[in-house]
Amino acid sequence: MVPVAEPISRLSAQLARLPGVGPKTAQRLAYYLIGAPEAQAMELAEAIVLARKLVHHCPVCGSYTDTSPCAICKDPKRDDSIICVVQDARDVLAMEKAREFNGRYHVLLGALSPMDNIGPDELRIRELEERVKEGGIREVVLATNPDVEGEATAVYIARLLKDYGVRITRIAHGVPIGGNLEYIDGVTLARALLGRRDM
Repeated sequence: MVPVAEPISRLSAQLARLPGVGPKTAQRLAYYLIGAPEAQAMELAEAIVLARKLVHHCPVCGSYTDTSPCAICKDPKRDDSIICVVQDARDVLAMEKAREFNGRYHVLLGALSPMDNIGPDELRIRELEERVKEGGIREVVLATNPDVEGEATAVYIARLLKDYGVRITRIAHGVPIGGNLEYIDGVTLARALLGRRDM
């Protein structure tokens, strides 16, 4: 085995902890960073440190921001009467890219997962209930992930909020654009049929 300098091994090990980065990619990135101009490497390091120092959860919606509240929460053009509930801040970004939602958000910071000891108290469910209790909300859109944990979370929230007189909706899950029906699994097809709408 070819010996690797300890600092490079350490950098590779840290990079490999990032989601979606395997050992080979981590090693390639480590060698790239070592060979990059010092100014470029320092800019990356400073950007990481600054982001960790300045970015926090919005006190209203729970998304990442460097202001308080975040830009979406203080935007007067957005519809205050509808809240889209998502699992994490990346989901807010995904929803915003779709350009179809103009309401407010509520980030749960996870999903119910008894196997991982994540119950309602570990998520921002109580804060969501408080926002609904305050009034003025006519609809809560549940946009949690279409997996077991996301579905369980959506069902739990729907039951929790059913007595508040707000409309509770779930985003449709179905066939992706450009998808071939023969390659779509049965659960996805069933959801697509259940979520069908008039044309």
